[in-house]
Amino acid sequence: MSRPREFDVDRTLHQAMEVFWTKGFKATSYEDITRATEVKKQSLYCVFKDKRELFLKALALYREQTIAKLEELASREVSPLKKLEAVCEATLYQNDEAIHRGCLMVNSALEFGDDDREVSREISLMFEQVERILEKIICDGQEQRLITTSRSGKELADYLNNVLRGAKVMEKSGDPRERIAEVLRTSFALMAP
Repeated sequence: MSRPREFDVDRTLHQAMEVFWTKGFKATSYEDITRATEVKKQSLYCVFKDKRELFLKALALYREQTIAKLEELASREVSPLKKLEAVCEATLYQNDEAIHRGCLMVNSALEFGDDDREVSREISLMFEQVERILEKIICDGQEQRLITTSRSGKELADYLNNVLRGAKVMEKSGDPRERIAEVLRTSFALMAP
């Protein structure tokens, strides 16, 4: 029996994430993954016990990359309002290919619903982390009297987090960029002091 080939697990996981992101979990076959990664099925099975485990790790990678990007934006030395604008802009997509793919987490939430507890947990973790980033920015804005204090920072962060999820669905559904921008402008106007 031949020994499975060694491969770069991180690179392969990233490539598998791209396949799942483009096709979704159910429509992705192991052949799609082996073709994209150029890693044999047997070698993949040595590291990831099955397609679902590979998908869960791909979701975690997507979450980690997204949160790192948002944390970097939130740490910049600009006003809280500029930080919120940057986070909102980074959450939406800049080109047709990215719009077509949408957000891996939103896509997965729509594909799975609440049928898989581990997938749901990964999705919830992502949205909780985004909400914490938004809450910190909003609280800073409230302290500087740039954002209303009529609601708590947590309430406003929850609201804006849900607006962003909805904007991602609008985007993937083909709504014009101007309409999505109007939704975001309205959300910012509602948070004004």
